[in-house]
Amino acid sequence: MPNLEHPVYPAATLLHLESLVPCRESQVSMLLSIFGERQQFSFPSIFIYGHTSSGKTYVMQTLLNTLQLPHVFVNCVEYFTSRLLLEEILVQLQSCSSETEQTSHVPCDNFNDFVRLFKQAVVSRELQDQTLYIVLDRAEQLREMEANILPAFLRLQELTDRNVTVVLLSEIVWELFRPNTGCFEPATLYFPDYSIGHLQKILCQNHPPEYSADFYAAYINILLGVFYMVCRDLKELQHLAALNFSKYCEPVVRGEANERDTRKLWKNIEPHLKKAMQTVYLREISSSQWERLQRDDGEPGQLKGLSAHTHVELPYYSKFLLIAAYLASYNPVRTDKRFFLKHHGKIRKTNFMKKHEKTSNHLLGPKPFPLDRLLAILYSIVDNRVAPTANIFSQITSLVTLQLLSMVDHNDQLDGPRYKCTVSLDFIRAIAR
Repeated sequence: MPNLEHPVYPAATLLHLESLVPCRESQVSMLLSIFGERQQFSFPSIFIYGHTSSGKTYVMQTLLNTLQLPHVFVNCVEYFTSRLLLEEILVQLQSCSSETEQTSHVPCDNFNDFVRLFKQAVVSRELQDQTLYIVLDRAEQLREMEANILPAFLRLQELTDRNVTVVLLSEIVWELFRPNTGCFEPATLYFPDYSIGHLQKILCQNHPPEYSADFYAAYINILLGVFYMVCRDLKELQHLAALNFSKYCEPVVRGEANERDTRKLWKNIEPHLKKAMQTVYLREISSSQWERLQRDDGEPGQLKGLSAHTHVELPYYSKFLLIAAYLASYNPVRTDKRFFLKHHGKIRKTNFMKKHEKTSNHLLGPKPFPLDRLLAILYSIVDNRVAPTANIFSQITSLVTLQLLSMVDHNDQLDGPRYKCTVSLDFIRAIAR
């Protein structure tokens, strides 16, 4: 008995749609109720929200493509200004109903021009007899654009007097969208996170044909038992499942166990899942590198220098800035003349230095340093001359944003900012190498 029912669409189409969107039947049923029939006016705007990997984009694309509804799908991160966004909608609208004519760039400077050009496109493409859907993915980026963009999209049906519905997909709630001046309230629909049972059902759909469904379901059950507490991201779990399945099958391939020997299969896969636990979400190595790492006989959990951000790529001068910051954090100020000045003369060791020479600065932690000391060390360790341009200062800000440096704030500090280096010695060695 199909869960999706609609008087307009054939039962076979709805059954196929239901098989494509598992565990999202209630949300698809609600969307079908809101959409209505093709020629009917739908709700002017729909706001769909939920966490990452809750199926918002996939369900919307699958629903529109399976039912062959005319639509425009735009990612607001890719088209990050209002002009780029409006022009992309018009370009996609040109090819929405005709494949013979070539699409051309449509200049659109403001929303008034967009409304005028939108009316012309809908009339010329004979789309006025059915609902057109404009889907804006990652719609939270609209808040960074002009103040009139979001309210205008919510009332686009009224402004254009056409049968159009705007669908906003976002990871944040509507209350963080609502402008202070008020706007047309969209119909909101929430996509909850997948439960462990839903994840089990979705992941088991990708089982290889050469193995039985029960065998792959047992593997997915082991995978979720390890990763579910730290990772609920469906895309990440799909990546982990595809990456580690060959290792799970090794005892069966070698003939050492059959598909029902779950204990032997678990003992074989356990150390490799522990390795994978260290790289969840980081994706710091490629799939081919991970497979080579699995073939090596190393300690469980040892990633041979691949973890802990040792492969972070930084700009040229950012690497030298980070090295200079590390030297400034762990070397006393009195040693700068001896380490970084070529003709510093003879320096005598005082009793104070002898008293503290056995204490490692790494045990004491990083010390704050001013900006001028950081730049002075930078100029001394870089071979060519570096001008103190805005590029250098912007890279310092980027290192703070990446949490490789931390700014030490003091309310009584008037002589400039002070920083600390927050990375380890191994990280600096990798950067310096």
